[in-house]
Order: sequence, then C-alpha cells, then structure tokens
Amino acid sequence: MAGFPDEGMELTTILVVSDIARSTGWYRDVLGADLYREYGETSAVFSFRGAWLLLVTGGGPTEDKPTVTFAEPADSDRVDHAFTIRVPDCAAAYETLRGRGAAFLTPPVDHGAEVRAFFRDPDGHLFEISEYRG
Repeated sequence: MAGFPDEGMELTTILVVSDIARSTGWYRDVLGADLYREYGETSAVFSFRGAWLLLVTGGGPTEDKPTVTFAEPADSDRVDHAFTIRVPDCAAAYETLRGRGAAFLTPPVDHGAEVRAFFRDPDGHLFEISEYRG
C-alpha cells in the first residue's frame, strides 16, 4: 500500500493506567523516560530510547471505537504484553532502577547467554531488563 508505512510515521504504545499522576511520576522518575506532553489529567506522552509511550486513564467505548473499553490490567500475573529493555549490564541497571523505587520480581537471573530481571509499573505492566552475552 503506497504511503504506509511512510516517512514521519512513528509507533506509540498505549498503556492504560489507573492514576495518571502516580504513573507519570513513575515513568519519569523510576524508568527515566522523558515526559513529552500531558493532556489534562487523562494522558501523558513519554519518549524512551526512541520509543513512544502514551499513558491513558481507562474509559468506555467512543464513536471511533464503539465496542472497545480501555482498562488497566486486572491481574498483573497474567500478561498479554511486556517490554524488554536491552541493557549492557543487567546488574548495574537492576541496582539503578531499584534505587529509584522499581520493585523487581527477583534479582537478575543468569541464564548463561542472557541475564535478565523483571519489574512492574504501578499498574502491573511488565518490564524486563536483559543483558545478552551470546
């Protein structure tokens, strides 16, 4: 299809959060993402290492999505998406993020060719830091 994808296009991931102020603080202060823009008290846009994250509060169907409801994760132990951040040193990234308040599921686990650790945002969205040694 001509014109798609095209120059100037960028992909943004939308995450539904329960408390925009709390999440804005976490993404800025813990994850270290750059706050790009806020839209009232319902959404915030962040830039993180070339990716865009749009945090929005939940809401019911609208004219352009008549059967869709946006809701934060109901169960943080059941994941339908996750984010992986490739890092040069998993242990160092772990200590930095822990120092900023990130709550990890476990300390980094060494799988031989890869060392990784998982943490969640305040609403349970799953993040992984991964050091590949392959």
